[in-house]
Amino acid sequence: MPIIDKEEKAFRDPYIFASDVKAITLDNVLVNLFMLMRNNGARIKLMLKSGIFHDIKSLKKYFQILEENHDVIGYSDNPEAIESWLRSSLVNMVFRGKAKENVASMRPLHLESYRIRNQRHTRDYNSADQLFIMLSQRPEVMKALKNYLSIGWDNASRRLVDSSTLDVDTAGILHLIKLVDIDTKASSSQIVIKPLLEKQANLFCDDIMRLLAYQHSIPRSVFIDYLRILVGFHLSLYFQKLIYLLPKMVKEGTVEVVDDWNQVVDLTDKLESNIAPIACSDMDKTLNGLIDYIRASYSIRVMRRLETPNASVAKALSMIKNPTVEINADINANLRAIYNKYYANAKTAEEQQEAEQNVKDLQDYLQFEETPLDKYVQCLMKVGAAYQLKFSRDFIDKASMKNEASALIIDGRSRKHTRRGAIGSKLLEVLVQLLVLEQTPSGEIGSRPLSIRQLAKEIRDRYGLIIDGTDEPRFKDADIKTHLAFKENMNALKNKLRQIGFYTDLSDASSLQKIRPRYKFNH
Repeated sequence: MPIIDKEEKAFRDPYIFASDVKAITLDNVLVNLFMLMRNNGARIKLMLKSGIFHDIKSLKKYFQILEENHDVIGYSDNPEAIESWLRSSLVNMVFRGKAKENVASMRPLHLESYRIRNQRHTRDYNSADQLFIMLSQRPEVMKALKNYLSIGWDNASRRLVDSSTLDVDTAGILHLIKLVDIDTKASSSQIVIKPLLEKQANLFCDDIMRLLAYQHSIPRSVFIDYLRILVGFHLSLYFQKLIYLLPKMVKEGTVEVVDDWNQVVDLTDKLESNIAPIACSDMDKTLNGLIDYIRASYSIRVMRRLETPNASVAKALSMIKNPTVEINADINANLRAIYNKYYANAKTAEEQQEAEQNVKDLQDYLQFEETPLDKYVQCLMKVGAAYQLKFSRDFIDKASMKNEASALIIDGRSRKHTRRGAIGSKLLEVLVQLLVLEQTPSGEIGSRPLSIRQLAKEIRDRYGLIIDGTDEPRFKDADIKTHLAFKENMNALKNKLRQIGFYTDLSDASSLQKIRPRYKFNH
């Protein structure tokens, strides 16, 4: 195994993808995103002045103080009911019901929710940073979202305002927050970074803007649930597209590559449906592309570090495509440094002989790599690729809400039923809510009815998710079995729309079979 410094083998690069891909919890991602939005991109480390962490007992004590201050009434008469309310509606917990049970954070119902949290239990592995980078593409969208999430709280006076407009859970969280004095122990300011996939970031912002059209029409808890689903959906989409597009960027030497990513999704909820093999095949291509993505990411990172300050991704891609003599010399020097590290700790003749053998084995391992960059990146791959491969799959599963009602990915319990793209009923509900909206010529948001085929086409054109592939170029020579599979998938879409209450057959005429908005919305 090559001996490589920690800084050299570091994989995460915010200019490519800010998240340190691991198994994330979307509620934790939201809590940390609210912190970044509240503090202009800075990650704040918060701790109580007393040094004591939050738990159910401390939160119940806060309610007791609130009652003594006449801010709330009834706690002393109903302590068990208050504890049940805390556990069920106000806090996220880890190891719930077990000996190690602890409070992670308040539920992300308000922008200030992050103030009561135990950091070790609310790690998001920088996924919130990626979302913040994407939202920063359109500051007006971030401001509008921030304004909505801040409703009911005056930060200057640290008091509730317009409390009559708040639901009881959000009001409860804000009452608790006003009692918590915090020390800002450390902070790290967020560098202004442009997302690598700008179109995908803009799509996320546009979806958030559409969601905000419903802010006065749907309950806050429903809005937050939709927001959580959108966050996971777009994190997964962004990462899957990056897996596909980054190796293309390295090959072509530019960030301006054609985004033709698409994926068949299975809506039948059957493990052995006719569409399942096609959907599984598409997901396999994505997961099998992880190795090329990891290699491409390492290549870009190596080139970026050769310049001071670090080169942009676009410059790094150009350097990979057309390396100069100086660049190759620098990389060869790094390779020699790796070889020399084998000898650094060799004290005895036996250790020296072992070091020589290790160097020879490594050189044999690298002999078929063509360029100095390929050899150096292969060393990095040997050290870190297996780790990234494992946790990248975990990240995709968690961001895609695998096997949940809002799933973008599903699988079975056996190896026979592998991962495949899907659209769960809850995710479909969110997408329909967004796609029935459109911007009018005057700039306001208006609604429109959609036919089933229009909806399937909108999902394909907007997100690259294929429900009916009969018009897709790659299926133009498909057999009858494939066409029947897509027909079954479209029927499954109709059934799901019926189940979630968006679609009722009024007539056999397709022109009368429309999907209409469920909620009124704010212009």
